[in-house]
Order: sequence, then C-alpha cells, then structure tokens
Amino acid sequence: MLVRMSHDLPSQPLSFWRRGAPVTLPAVPADRTLLQVLRDDLHCTGTKEGCGEGDCGACTVVLGEAVDGQLELKAVNACIKMAHSVHGQAVFTVEDLVAPDGALHPVQEAMHQCHGSQCGFCTPGFVMSLYALYENSGAGQGVTREAAQAALSGNLCRCTGYRPILDAAERMGQLPCPSATRLDPAAVLRGLRTLGPAADTVYQRPTSLQALLQARAAHPKAQVIAGTTDVGLWVTKLFRQYPQILDVTGAAELRHVEDYPHHIAIGAAVSLTDAYAALVAERPQLASFAHRFAGLPVRNAGTLGGNVANGSPIGDSMPLLIALGASVVLMRWDSKRRAIAHRELRLEDLYTGYRQNVMRPDELLCWIKVPRPTADEFMRADKISKRFEDDISAVCLAVNLRLRDGVVADASIGVGGVAATPVRARQTEAALRGQPWNADTVMTAAAVLRAEFNPISDMRASADYRRAVLGNLLRRLWLDHQGVKGLRLEAADHLEVPA
Repeated sequence: MLVRMSHDLPSQPLSFWRRGAPVTLPAVPADRTLLQVLRDDLHCTGTKEGCGEGDCGACTVVLGEAVDGQLELKAVNACIKMAHSVHGQAVFTVEDLVAPDGALHPVQEAMHQCHGSQCGFCTPGFVMSLYALYENSGAGQGVTREAAQAALSGNLCRCTGYRPILDAAERMGQLPCPSATRLDPAAVLRGLRTLGPAADTVYQRPTSLQALLQARAAHPKAQVIAGTTDVGLWVTKLFRQYPQILDVTGAAELRHVEDYPHHIAIGAAVSLTDAYAALVAERPQLASFAHRFAGLPVRNAGTLGGNVANGSPIGDSMPLLIALGASVVLMRWDSKRRAIAHRELRLEDLYTGYRQNVMRPDELLCWIKVPRPTADEFMRADKISKRFEDDISAVCLAVNLRLRDGVVADASIGVGGVAATPVRARQTEAALRGQPWNADTVMTAAAVLRAEFNPISDMRASADYRRAVLGNLLRRLWLDHQGVKGLRLEAADHLEVPA
C-alpha cells in the first residue's frame, strides 16, 4: 500500500507491516503521531482519538516487533506514539481483527456476548488491550479477572461498563478462533524482514550505542525521545514541532537489563514494563507500586531512561530510585579519542532545576544502576493520586532503611511532588539514622519530613495536604513494618491495629 502526502516540515519515508502487507508512506514529518497517520493518512478511523495524552486508552493499538527471533506484542497509545518509532514493526488496529467474511475475533465475539460495549467510543481501545492479552496468554487461556484488570489499567470507560468487559476477558479464551482471524507470528516475522531500514534523516533511530552517541554529537539540538510518553504530550497539547528527532530506543546495547554481583544495570531503552519487572524481581514488595505507575500501554511504550532523563518532579520512578541508591551513567562520543566517554553520578545529583540537569548537549543518559537489596533492608514506596491507577502522583515517598538490632543503621529517602525536582530527604534521613526503630523516632522523623520541603499548591493537591501526607506516609511505613494489615486500598485485609 502506497500513500502520498505532503507537509511543510522535513519528512522521510515510513514503512510498517499491516494486514499481511507492507504499508509505505513516502513523506511523514518527524513529529507526526501514529494516531494521525492511522486516522488522517490511512483513514483507519476505528482507532479513536480521546484525551490525546495517553490517559483514556481509546487510541490503543498493538505493535509487533521481532525480539530475539520471536514476535513480541504490546498495547500502546497511538495518540502519543511518534509514527516513525514503529518503522519496521507490525501495527494491529481494531479493523484488523475481523475476518474478510465478517467473522469476529474471539475478543470481539466475547465483547458482543457479554454486552461489553455501551456508547462504543472506548470499545476499540478495550478490544486492542484485550487482543494483546489474548495473544500473550496463549489464545486467552487461563486469563483471570485480576490479569484482565492489569491489562486494562490504561483504558477508561466513561459509561462505567467495566464489569461486562472483564466478563468478556474471562470468556474470550473459551471461544473458537476462526482461521481467518488467527494470528500467524511466523508470517508476521517474515513480513517484518522484508521492510527496509529507516531513512534516518530527520527522524534518527540508530541501532547501536556508538551510532547513537555519534548522532547526538552531530545533532546536539535534536529532540531526544524514548517512549514519547512526555514528548508526545508536548506535540498533542503544546503543539510543539520538531524538525529533528533522535530516538534512543533502537540502540541494541540499551535494550537490556544486565546483572552484576552488586547491582543491576537497566538500559535507557528498556521499557517501563520490563524495567519495573526487573526491580520487582529484586524487591517483590514493589509490585503494587509498579502496577500503579501509569497504565499498561504507557508502561509498554515509555522507558525508565526517558522517565529519569525527563526529570519531572512528579515522576514516580525517581523517588524510588533515589531511595534505592541508584546512579546514572552519562555517555558521549569523544571525537578526539574516537571512543565513548562516560561519567557516573548519583541520580539525585543529575538535576539542577525544573526539568533541567547537568548533561552536556552531546551527552545521553544511557544506564541506570540499581544496587541489589541487602539482608537488613526494609524498603517501601507509596504514591498518593486522585485516581488509584493510571494517574500522576500528588506526593510520592520511597523509604529504604537498614535495620540492625532494632536501630536504624542507615536511611535513604526519595520524595516527589514537593519541589522543582525529585529530591532526597536528607534531614529526615539524619533524624532516623542511629535512632531506635520505634514509634517515637517515627513521629519525630515525620515532623522533620513535613518541615523539610516547601511544596506548592496546584490542581493535584495543596501545599498543606502534601506536607501532612508526607508525615502520614512515613507513619504508615512504620505500621506496615509492625505487621498492621489493611493499610492500602489494594489490600483486602481488615485493619488490625495491635494493642
């Protein structure tokens, strides 16, 4: 399929695989979103435009990519996904599920049988999130209600139709799949191999770390992107235009999590889904916190490196990583030595002001190094937001304690939502360090924590609320350590306060 188009901004060809054939667009501007390409250029209007900021899920599509010789499928938000980021991948939309003779895919049939569609506007997004779950679970086998809720965490229904949609998720694996709607991963992988490399002119996505750093040195003013879960908002909401974009997600070296004796190293191109899976594997108590980081499509598209480099003061990753003692590795291409130069610094030392950092124009954040847990570690992370899932924090607090013989041997605390940058609560750490781990110490430290920062009042919370919540979260951590149940919304236990 060949689609002709013209724009004033610099553009380059884009090719991806869809419906068993390559789709080639000869002139796509660097900052055009996938949703714009699907709806405006290809006239595939089944994918809906809702919020335009990756919150509602109406625009959800599924991407397929060859990873280690296998087809990897993931649901993403098309509204904030740069179109050129899917070059060489397969794109699945809601139109692609139904067979030519009208036979429905099991996901669609289950939605129909369970009355899962009300006004219908959000339905295509729900269907595509369920489609990714269906394929990734082996034709929907063994899908539980909990798994469905996790898969649909990035989809909102304003008609409050979640119950029948969850019913459909449980039923889809029980329905037959017509042969014409069945996915053939091998055929898709063969198709992907026929797609040529990206043009790499106005939108560059180098496939190696050296090429990426060389491109950065050559284009220090290019907009650097990863998952575009933030930059996509600047395009759709602030109407910014970027004539030159540098995408870090193609560099093979940065797409992995590496294990070392004393730390793990998370590449800047590792998705938030995979990065948090690595963190949870080390510290299972972080599972709930990881689940509450945005919705699944955002976690599938966004990267931990992008989240950290962006440095939003209300980003959830940074307080957690600060508490864990993480460091970042910055790299650049040294043209004189013709080699890669790097430097490492503590994550909290990266930031100098609101969305400002110490990186040189030719540097990129390439790795996040996270120490492994110790035997005496007690680690918890909490966020307070208006919506339980898929929402930005008003306050985020991560506390990492070393407890030895009833005494706080060391403390590391990261806080978000209280300053222009993610910050470390050094005064509160000092108030805890060397003190007995008891209620009096916690009450004293909570008072210090409330006074340590001067947050602002905004649409998410007032300054007084933020200060009060900070101290309350620290007390909740103490109660958690004492074994009190029912302290969190996700816990089904009844509150039991010891006498």
